[in-house]
Amino acid sequence: MPRLTIILTCAVVCLVPAVSQSSNPFLGRWDIEVSPTGENSSIYPDWMEVAENNGALTMRIQPQGGGAFAVTDFKIAGSHLSVTWPRRGSNAPAITWDLDVTEGRLSGSERRGDRVAAYLSGVRAPTLDRKQPAAWSDPQAIFNGKDLTGWEPVGTAKNNWIAKEGDLVNLAGGANLRTSRTFNDFKLHVEFNCPPEGNSGIYLRGRYEVQIEYQAVDANDPLHAMGSIYSFVPPTVNLQRKPGTWESFDITLVGRRVTIFRNRIKTIDNQEIPGPTGGALDANEGEPGPFYIQGDHTGGMRFRNITVQLPKR
Repeated sequence: MPRLTIILTCAVVCLVPAVSQSSNPFLGRWDIEVSPTGENSSIYPDWMEVAENNGALTMRIQPQGGGAFAVTDFKIAGSHLSVTWPRRGSNAPAITWDLDVTEGRLSGSERRGDRVAAYLSGVRAPTLDRKQPAAWSDPQAIFNGKDLTGWEPVGTAKNNWIAKEGDLVNLAGGANLRTSRTFNDFKLHVEFNCPPEGNSGIYLRGRYEVQIEYQAVDANDPLHAMGSIYSFVPPTVNLQRKPGTWESFDITLVGRRVTIFRNRIKTIDNQEIPGPTGGALDANEGEPGPFYIQGDHTGGMRFRNITVQLPKR
């Protein structure tokens, strides 16, 4: 996913007096549902985290698209929070959230300049602290290599996905593609072929993007490069670029903990995913979700041998 916002990868200390957790109802992570006021607009997810760092408060927000970023212009007064950040483009009005918290739930509005653009509601993000399963099922194919049975396009863009010669192929940028089934904890195996300048991603539970890209070498930092959990978890091993060739991901997700092998080399080891990434289908982190593959960026992506293993109970 290309960068749609200015990404600040370092925590930024906000000039807000420190507030203890017992007296600050906003501390923690929040899954937020945004309901735009415009006609024919769809509800979409955002995410927010308020933390205490060396005696001061910090905040980061994950908007609908792009990556998570730190915010410094915010104020907490009792059970009310106001936060403002600039939009991309010098002529675009800033975004302001005014939020209140009551009995652990957020409610409020989003303004763009003087206009109320959306209404917000949110709940505390679940911890999803689960033990690793003792055993896993045998692999189950979720792409049959013949047609799109079990898969469906997302949104209104043209669907350019086809099954061809055993591969799942995106002929051109258009609709994203998701599984009809939903999943909770799993092991996913997928083989992919990303052309030069290709950009796509595989979303786990429809919420957490594993980045796939072969753009210019300096186009993306480690938080946004091949194999990252987009803007949240970078790979710890820098592997050789192989555009136009078959590669593989083996991904284990249990709760929030993710482990990724790329081409059989461990690149992310049991790391926590803080929240939904840009492009997530929803903010319902406590629920199962589908796999979905980005098709709206570039064409030419190919996938094959997509299988899933589920915990044995």
